[in-house]
Amino acid sequence: MNNRICDILNIKSPVISGGMVWCSGWELASAVSNEGGLGLVGAGSMTPDVLREHIKKCKLATNKTFGVNIPLMNPNSSKQIDIVIEEKVPVVFTSAGNPATYTQKLIDNGVKVVHVVANEKFALKAQEAGVSAIVCEGFEAGGHNGKEETTTMVLINQLVGKLNIPIIAAGGIAKGEQILVMMVLGAEGVQIGSLFAASKESSAHINFKQAIVDATEGDTMLFLRKLSPTRLLKGGFYQKIQEAEQKGASKEELLEIIGVGKTRIGMFEGNVEEGELEIGQVSSLINEIMSIEDIFTKLRKEYSEALVRMQSINKSI
Repeated sequence: MNNRICDILNIKSPVISGGMVWCSGWELASAVSNEGGLGLVGAGSMTPDVLREHIKKCKLATNKTFGVNIPLMNPNSSKQIDIVIEEKVPVVFTSAGNPATYTQKLIDNGVKVVHVVANEKFALKAQEAGVSAIVCEGFEAGGHNGKEETTTMVLINQLVGKLNIPIIAAGGIAKGEQILVMMVLGAEGVQIGSLFAASKESSAHINFKQAIVDATEGDTMLFLRKLSPTRLLKGGFYQKIQEAEQKGASKEELLEIIGVGKTRIGMFEGNVEEGELEIGQVSSLINEIMSIEDIFTKLRKEYSEALVRMQSINKSI
């Protein structure tokens, strides 16, 4: 496929891996890039030194384009920005903060910038800041979501025609036919998180991967609206948050439950009862732990079959 996203990011397939904490290490990023997509190293759970190590390992594992995802609210974000410039990483995805903070600095150093948004207001602000593209993430996605709780399908439709830069759809995408739907709606790429989080190359703990595979309809829920809306997978931590919110817990009480390092405990160390498990609604469609190579083969087959079905549909409605 050849479109603006492929041209901007220098990739063959407009499929980007999510920069997920505790999941998106160099192995996952390089595997996605080797399949023709864009792999992202997730800096959100990395110290600056660890990020540099993952970038160097990714360079050795692929000669294709890869990038780094940097949550701007991370206290290390400034140092991480400097590291990606020093290491000549060609693409940075920013999220959870004001894109104007570092976009021009990155552009001046030859880095393409893409920003993640969950509503129209911040999509327009990101465009004004000079980013090359935006990721429109619907509330089906795992982890932190927009307060508006807009679905991916609605958000894409809402923004197509209002932006001059290309759109990447994210949230609720784990099958080839879903990629086709996003393209029909006007997106020029997709970002996939949950499916890749459960892959063999993901740095997540096997217990977390198995919990994703075992998830069924309704096993994820959006919580923590008083702080930052977050989609969680059922487990002990999920239960504590649910019970606290049902009792009307304050922000302070919720922060005490969250504590420090809960995502590491659950997603990286594999304590799925006590740790925080962030994953998307689409986890109910993920039925096995697969390699990135096999995932891309499956996505391409599903996409092609869906395209044939679409072409055979009666043109009238």
